[in-house]
Amino acid sequence: MIQISALPAFTDNYIWLLQDHRTQRCAVVDPGDAAPVLAWLEAHPGWVLSDILITHHHHDHVGGVERLKAASGAKVYGPASESIPARDVALKDNDSVSVLGWDFAVYAVPGHTLGHIAYYHHGLLFCGDTLFAAGCGRLFEGTPEQMYHSLSRLAALPEDTLVYCTHEYTLSNLKFAAAVEPGNPNVTARLEKVTQQRQNGVMTLPSTIALEKLTNPFLRTAETLVTQKVDERAGAQNRAPSEVFAALRAWKDKF
Repeated sequence: MIQISALPAFTDNYIWLLQDHRTQRCAVVDPGDAAPVLAWLEAHPGWVLSDILITHHHHDHVGGVERLKAASGAKVYGPASESIPARDVALKDNDSVSVLGWDFAVYAVPGHTLGHIAYYHHGLLFCGDTLFAAGCGRLFEGTPEQMYHSLSRLAALPEDTLVYCTHEYTLSNLKFAAAVEPGNPNVTARLEKVTQQRQNGVMTLPSTIALEKLTNPFLRTAETLVTQKVDERAGAQNRAPSEVFAALRAWKDKF
Protein backbone atom coordinates (compact mmCIF):
# COMPACT_ATOMS: atom_id res chain seq x y z
CA MET A 1 0.00 0.00 0.00
CA ILE A 2 1.40 3.38 -1.00
CA GLN A 3 0.63 6.39 1.16
CA ILE A 4 0.77 9.90 -0.28
CA SER A 5 1.65 12.84 1.96
CA ALA A 6 2.40 16.50 1.35
CA LEU A 7 5.63 18.15 2.46
CA PRO A 8 5.05 21.93 2.47
CA ALA A 9 7.80 24.04 0.90
CA PHE A 10 8.36 27.78 0.39
CA THR A 11 5.12 29.75 0.89
CA ASP A 12 2.60 27.63 -1.00
CA ASN A 13 4.31 24.64 -2.67
CA TYR A 14 3.65 21.01 -1.86
CA ILE A 15 6.24 18.30 -2.48
CA TRP A 16 4.31 15.05 -2.83
CA LEU A 17 5.84 12.11 -0.95
CA LEU A 18 4.86 8.58 -1.98
CA GLN A 19 5.65 5.96 0.66
CA ASP A 20 5.70 2.20 0.10
CA HIS A 21 5.35 0.78 3.60
CA ARG A 22 6.19 -2.77 2.50
CA THR A 23 9.66 -1.88 1.26
CA GLN A 24 10.29 1.40 3.13
CA ARG A 25 11.12 3.02 -0.20
CA CYS A 26 9.71 6.40 -1.11
CA ALA A 27 9.51 8.81 -4.03
CA VAL A 28 8.95 12.55 -4.29
CA VAL A 29 7.31 14.72 -6.92
CA ASP A 30 8.73 18.18 -7.74
CA PRO A 31 11.11 18.76 -4.79
CA GLY A 32 11.84 22.47 -5.20
CA ASP A 33 13.61 22.37 -1.83
CA ALA A 34 15.61 19.42 -0.50
CA ALA A 35 15.25 20.38 3.17
CA PRO A 36 11.66 19.15 3.83
CA VAL A 37 12.45 15.80 2.19
CA LEU A 38 15.73 15.34 4.06
CA ALA A 39 13.98 16.27 7.32
CA TRP A 40 11.33 13.61 6.68
CA LEU A 41 13.96 10.98 5.90
CA GLU A 42 15.87 11.88 9.06
CA ALA A 43 12.68 11.52 11.10
CA HIS A 44 11.95 8.11 9.50
CA PRO A 45 15.11 5.98 9.87
CA GLY A 46 15.33 3.03 7.50
CA TRP A 47 13.45 4.73 4.68
CA VAL A 48 15.19 5.16 1.32
CA LEU A 49 14.40 7.79 -1.31
CA SER A 50 14.48 5.80 -4.57
CA ASP A 51 12.78 8.03 -7.16
CA ILE A 52 12.28 11.72 -7.99
CA LEU A 53 9.56 12.69 -10.48
CA ILE A 54 9.74 16.13 -12.12
CA THR A 55 6.95 17.78 -14.12
CA HIS A 56 8.77 20.87 -15.44
CA HIS A 57 11.94 22.94 -15.12
CA HIS A 58 10.89 25.84 -12.85
CA HIS A 59 13.20 26.29 -9.86
CA ASP A 60 10.47 25.83 -7.24
CA HIS A 61 10.03 22.30 -8.66
CA VAL A 62 13.64 21.24 -9.27
CA GLY A 63 15.70 23.25 -6.77
CA GLY A 64 16.24 20.33 -4.40
CA VAL A 65 16.92 17.61 -6.98
CA GLU A 66 20.71 17.60 -7.04
CA ARG A 67 21.08 17.66 -3.27
CA LEU A 68 18.54 14.85 -2.86
CA LYS A 69 20.16 12.72 -5.53
CA ALA A 70 23.59 13.23 -3.94
CA ALA A 71 22.21 12.20 -0.54
CA SER A 72 20.16 9.19 -1.66
CA GLY A 73 21.19 8.07 -5.14
CA ALA A 74 17.56 8.38 -6.24
CA LYS A 75 16.72 8.03 -9.92
CA VAL A 76 15.49 11.31 -11.45
CA TYR A 77 12.74 11.34 -14.08
CA GLY A 78 11.77 14.46 -16.02
CA PRO A 79 10.59 15.89 -19.33
CA ALA A 80 12.91 15.17 -22.25
CA SER A 81 12.59 18.62 -23.83
CA GLU A 82 13.48 20.66 -20.74
CA SER A 83 16.72 21.15 -18.83
CA ILE A 84 16.23 19.12 -15.63
CA PRO A 85 19.15 18.92 -13.17
CA ALA A 86 20.62 15.45 -12.63
CA ARG A 87 17.94 13.81 -14.81
CA ASP A 88 18.50 10.09 -15.42
CA VAL A 89 15.40 9.28 -17.46
CA ALA A 90 14.08 11.67 -20.12
CA LEU A 91 10.34 11.28 -20.68
CA LYS A 92 8.05 12.21 -23.52
CA ASP A 93 4.37 11.86 -24.30
CA ASN A 94 2.94 8.33 -23.93
CA ASP A 95 6.02 6.98 -22.15
CA SER A 96 5.48 4.98 -18.97
CA VAL A 97 7.57 4.62 -15.84
CA SER A 98 7.44 2.19 -12.94
CA VAL A 99 7.89 3.82 -9.54
CA LEU A 100 7.47 1.89 -6.25
CA GLY A 101 5.79 -0.87 -8.25
CA TRP A 102 3.21 1.49 -9.77
CA ASP A 103 3.10 2.16 -13.50
CA PHE A 104 2.66 5.82 -14.44
CA ALA A 105 1.61 7.00 -17.89
CA VAL A 106 3.36 10.18 -19.02
CA TYR A 107 1.23 12.92 -20.57
CA ALA A 108 2.72 15.89 -22.42
CA VAL A 109 0.76 18.91 -21.14
CA PRO A 110 2.39 22.03 -22.63
CA GLY A 111 1.16 25.49 -21.71
CA HIS A 112 2.69 26.57 -18.42
CA THR A 113 6.02 25.50 -19.91
CA LEU A 114 6.55 23.94 -23.33
CA GLY A 115 7.89 20.62 -22.06
CA HIS A 116 5.61 20.18 -19.02
CA ILE A 117 4.53 16.59 -18.34
CA ALA A 118 2.07 14.95 -15.95
CA TYR A 119 2.16 11.48 -14.38
CA TYR A 120 -1.01 9.37 -14.26
CA HIS A 121 -1.56 6.11 -12.42
CA HIS A 122 -5.11 4.76 -12.22
CA GLY A 123 -6.92 7.09 -9.83
CA LEU A 124 -3.97 9.48 -9.32
CA LEU A 125 -2.67 12.47 -11.29
CA PHE A 126 0.48 14.46 -10.51
CA CYS A 127 0.08 17.48 -12.77
CA GLY A 128 2.56 20.08 -11.50
CA ASP A 129 1.44 23.56 -12.54
CA THR A 130 -0.88 22.61 -15.42
CA LEU A 131 -4.18 21.90 -13.67
CA PHE A 132 -4.71 23.52 -10.26
CA ALA A 133 -7.62 23.08 -7.87
CA ALA A 134 -10.20 25.46 -9.42
CA GLY A 135 -7.58 26.94 -11.76
CA CYS A 136 -4.64 26.39 -14.10
CA GLY A 137 -1.07 27.58 -14.45
CA ARG A 138 -0.03 30.82 -16.10
CA LEU A 139 1.11 30.62 -19.71
CA PHE A 140 4.81 31.35 -19.33
CA GLU A 141 5.90 29.54 -22.50
CA GLY A 142 2.97 27.93 -24.28
CA THR A 143 -0.06 29.21 -26.17
CA PRO A 144 -3.68 29.31 -24.97
CA GLU A 145 -4.47 26.61 -27.56
CA GLN A 146 -1.77 24.33 -26.12
CA MET A 147 -2.97 24.82 -22.55
CA TYR A 148 -6.61 24.36 -23.53
CA HIS A 149 -5.70 21.06 -25.22
CA SER A 150 -3.62 19.95 -22.20
CA LEU A 151 -6.45 20.72 -19.75
CA SER A 152 -9.01 18.99 -22.00
CA ARG A 153 -6.83 15.90 -21.99
CA LEU A 154 -6.63 15.85 -18.20
CA ALA A 155 -10.36 16.56 -17.86
CA ALA A 156 -11.03 13.40 -19.90
CA LEU A 157 -9.47 11.20 -17.18
CA PRO A 158 -11.84 9.21 -14.96
CA GLU A 159 -13.86 11.51 -12.71
CA ASP A 160 -12.69 9.85 -9.48
CA THR A 161 -9.03 10.63 -10.32
CA LEU A 162 -7.33 12.44 -7.45
CA VAL A 163 -5.60 15.62 -8.63
CA TYR A 164 -2.26 16.31 -6.92
CA CYS A 165 -1.10 19.73 -8.11
CA THR A 166 1.79 21.54 -6.46
CA HIS A 167 0.47 24.82 -5.08
CA GLU A 168 -2.03 25.91 -2.43
CA TYR A 169 -3.86 28.31 -4.74
CA THR A 170 -7.37 26.92 -4.25
CA LEU A 171 -8.88 29.83 -2.32
CA SER A 172 -7.73 32.56 -4.72
CA ASN A 173 -8.73 30.39 -7.69
CA LEU A 174 -12.23 29.91 -6.29
CA LYS A 175 -12.65 33.65 -5.79
CA PHE A 176 -12.00 34.02 -9.51
CA ALA A 177 -14.35 31.11 -10.30
CA ALA A 178 -17.07 32.90 -8.30
CA ALA A 179 -16.53 36.04 -10.39
CA VAL A 180 -16.86 34.00 -13.60
CA GLU A 181 -19.90 32.01 -12.44
CA PRO A 182 -21.57 33.86 -9.55
CA GLY A 183 -24.64 31.65 -9.92
CA ASN A 184 -22.82 28.30 -9.80
CA PRO A 185 -23.91 26.61 -6.53
CA ASN A 186 -20.98 24.18 -6.68
CA VAL A 187 -18.50 27.05 -6.76
CA THR A 188 -20.31 28.83 -3.91
CA ALA A 189 -20.28 25.70 -1.73
CA ARG A 190 -16.64 24.92 -2.48
CA LEU A 191 -15.55 28.49 -1.81
CA GLU A 192 -17.29 28.37 1.56
CA LYS A 193 -15.64 25.05 2.47
CA VAL A 194 -12.16 26.08 1.30
CA THR A 195 -12.37 29.43 3.10
CA GLN A 196 -13.02 27.50 6.33
CA GLN A 197 -10.22 25.02 5.60
CA ARG A 198 -7.65 27.76 5.04
CA GLN A 199 -8.74 29.64 8.15
CA ASN A 200 -8.03 26.42 10.05
CA GLY A 201 -4.71 25.85 8.27
CA VAL A 202 -6.02 22.76 6.47
CA MET A 203 -4.67 21.72 3.07
CA THR A 204 -7.24 21.81 0.25
CA LEU A 205 -5.64 19.09 -1.91
CA PRO A 206 -5.99 16.66 -3.55
CA SER A 207 -8.99 17.57 -5.65
CA THR A 208 -10.81 15.27 -8.10
CA ILE A 209 -11.47 15.54 -11.81
CA ALA A 210 -15.22 15.46 -11.04
CA LEU A 211 -14.96 18.43 -8.67
CA GLU A 212 -12.81 20.35 -11.16
CA LYS A 213 -15.36 19.84 -13.94
CA LEU A 214 -18.03 21.34 -11.66
CA THR A 215 -16.06 24.30 -10.30
CA ASN A 216 -12.98 25.09 -12.40
CA PRO A 217 -13.78 27.80 -14.98
CA PHE A 218 -10.88 26.69 -17.18
CA LEU A 219 -12.55 23.28 -17.60
CA ARG A 220 -15.95 24.91 -18.19
CA THR A 221 -15.26 26.94 -21.33
CA ALA A 222 -18.15 25.26 -23.17
CA GLU A 223 -20.69 26.27 -20.49
CA THR A 224 -23.11 28.95 -21.69
CA LEU A 225 -22.83 31.06 -18.53
CA VAL A 226 -19.03 31.07 -18.78
CA THR A 227 -19.01 32.09 -22.44
CA GLN A 228 -21.63 34.77 -21.77
CA LYS A 229 -19.54 36.25 -18.95
CA VAL A 230 -16.43 36.28 -21.15
CA ASP A 231 -18.35 37.86 -24.04
CA GLU A 232 -19.77 40.47 -21.67
CA ARG A 233 -16.27 41.42 -20.51
CA ALA A 234 -14.57 41.21 -23.89
CA GLY A 235 -17.37 42.85 -25.85
CA ALA A 236 -17.13 40.15 -28.47
CA GLN A 237 -18.34 36.64 -29.10
CA ASN A 238 -15.70 34.02 -28.46
CA ARG A 239 -16.84 31.11 -30.55
CA ALA A 240 -14.18 28.48 -29.96
CA PRO A 241 -13.66 27.06 -26.45
CA SER A 242 -9.91 27.74 -26.81
CA GLU A 243 -10.72 31.43 -27.42
CA VAL A 244 -12.94 31.46 -24.33
CA PHE A 245 -10.05 29.88 -22.43
CA ALA A 246 -7.61 32.54 -23.69
CA ALA A 247 -9.94 35.34 -22.57
CA LEU A 248 -10.44 33.68 -19.15
CA ARG A 249 -6.69 33.26 -18.62
CA ALA A 250 -6.04 36.89 -19.58
CA TRP A 251 -8.73 37.97 -17.10
CA LYS A 252 -7.30 35.77 -14.34
CA ASP A 253 -3.80 37.22 -14.92
CA LYS A 254 -5.14 40.62 -13.87
CA PHE A 255 -7.70 39.45 -11.29
